[in-house]
Amino acid sequence: MTQLLLLIVALLVLGHVPPGRSEFKRCWKGQGACRTYCTRKESYMHLCPDGSLCCLSYAFKAPPAIKPEYD
Repeated sequence: MTQLLLLIVALLVLGHVPPGRSEFKRCWKGQGACRTYCTRKESYMHLCPDGSLCCLSYAFKAPPAIKPEYD
């Protein structure tokens, strides 16, 4: 009986733990994360729908647009 009660308590506690990474909303085709502040290794790209910053790692940063040269 004691083991059954311990199992029920353990399952109830595990049910209240939030899963990892579900707290962060994704942006920029799933490569960025919506946050209040960007880390040192990230750059701000645009605003997320909720008004937070879309932080993108420097490794995934889009290359600068190439301007055509006119002769």
